[in-house]
Formats: sequence, structure tokens, C-alpha cells
Amino acid sequence: MSPDSMWSIGELAERAGVTVKTVRFYSDRGLLPEGVRSTGGHRRYGPEALDRLHLIRSLRTLDLPVPEVGRVLDEEDTLEDVVARQLRQVGSRLAALRWQEAALRLLRDCPPEERAERLRLIGAVSVPPSTAALARFWRRWLPPRLPARLVSSIVEHAVPQLPEGPTPVQVLAFTRLHAFVTAPCPGPDNGRPAAHRPDGGRPAVLYDGLTEAYALASPLLRAERPPHGGEALDCFVSAYARSRGARDTPAFRRALSGVLAADPRIDHYWKLTGEIIGPSEPTPGTIHDWLCAALDDQLARQAG
Repeated sequence: MSPDSMWSIGELAERAGVTVKTVRFYSDRGLLPEGVRSTGGHRRYGPEALDRLHLIRSLRTLDLPVPEVGRVLDEEDTLEDVVARQLRQVGSRLAALRWQEAALRLLRDCPPEERAERLRLIGAVSVPPSTAALARFWRRWLPPRLPARLVSSIVEHAVPQLPEGPTPVQVLAFTRLHAFVTAPCPGPDNGRPAAHRPDGGRPAVLYDGLTEAYALASPLLRAERPPHGGEALDCFVSAYARSRGARDTPAFRRALSGVLAADPRIDHYWKLTGEIIGPSEPTPGTIHDWLCAALDDQLARQAG
């Protein structure tokens, strides 16, 4: 096509339903190459420019950044990959907005004397919130030299995920939980149970067994069954016995009950976790308490 038979920048803008400024913007950024220049040095565009301009506008309607649009047009990246990245970014923004809404409601509805403290808690958490501090807490708290797959499994079950649409109560619980795990742990053992000490046996064997015992007990808690003996309790006790190279005997069970009763506890962590995930889903902490109660109940029945 000769320059005189092609469209001027104004004609292209009119056909596309946009302003001349818009066409010039995309042209200057290399998204809309001009066909040729007229004898007077003016830009001229062919029909293919109209199709390309429509595609650019469609991609920009999805709020894709100009560089991302350019990569799609130049086939440096697929539309599927660009859309997937954009979806992740939109999801992150939505999560941040939902968190901010719930946090604002929390501040609006709380008593005035509590507002400063709650604002401090909220300000210490990133937006959208991250559970990285909770994961670090567990990786520090667990005994050293546990297998990586076991550590990952424990962290996955112990770290609660904030719901997509959190309530003000869940926001408050999460910020308090974040403050708890980032505060210094009191005491020489940093709140660790006896099983974490050098003479505590083989922690990897213990935690493998506890994972199985918790899985067996979890449905019982969901069904609101009272603590009682059975497969879950036997698995629980066996985990401690095997980790110490001992036999599961009545004497061992009595001694274990005393050890567990004297162990440091992180009840505050599990209480806040329960407020985040809701009462219908048992936490590892509530499962552990249920199994300890089942052991004590069994010993009491045998003594009676």
C-alpha cells in the first residue's frame, strides 16, 4: 500500500474509537508500529494496525501493564502465562483489601481504650499477612536434625492459614499469634518439652509416631467423642515408648503421664490458632490435650 492510501493517525484513532493521544502513546512505546511515513513525514497505518490496537485495548482492559502487553504482542510470552501472573497479582491485592477491611472494622468496633494496642498489633503484620514468622517459630522450636519432610509436615499442620475473607476476630487472633511467635521465649528451655532435650530419646521417631496418632484422633475430636482408650491412644503412647527404646507397659504409661503433665506448654498458641481456623477443626494442640486426657482417664480407671 502506498502511504497516501493508508490511514493517518487521526483516521486510525477514529476507526478504533480512541483518541489520537492514545494511538501516539502506544506507537511511541513500540506496541503499535507505524507502516510508513507520508511524504510530509506523518505516520501512516495499515488495516493490521487496527486489529493490533483492538488487541492492545483488550489486554489493557484487563489491567495488564504495558510491558506485559508488549511481551504478548511480540510473542516473547504466552497470553496464558501473562494472565496467570496477573491473576496472582489480583489475588494478592484482593487478599490485602479483605484483610484491611476486617482490620478497619476491628478498630472501628473495639472499645476506645483498646484501639491503640490493636493498632500496634495490626501494624506489626504485613499486608496481605504472611505466615512466615509462624513457620520460623516452629522450625526453631522443633528439635534439631529432624528429617526435612517431617519438619515440613509438622509446620504445615501447625501453621494456620488465614481465611480468604477474615473476620475482625480472626484478624485480632492472627495479629496476637504473630506477636506471640516473634516475642522472646521465656525460660532456659524456650518452652520446649522434655522430648527436645539431649536425653529425650529419638525425636524423629517420636514425631513420626505423633503425626500418625494425631491423624487417628482427629476424627474423634470432630465427632466430639470424649477422651478414651483405643487405637489413637495406643499409637500415641507407642510413639513415646519407641523414641526412648522402651516397652509400652502400665508402668511406662504412668511415668509418661507425669512427664507430659510437667512439660512446658504453648496453650496460648493453640488457643489463638483455634480462633483463626474455627472450632470445627481440631488443632494439633487440642488433639495432644485430648490424648493426654485419654491417657489420664485410662490410668484412673485402672487405679479404680
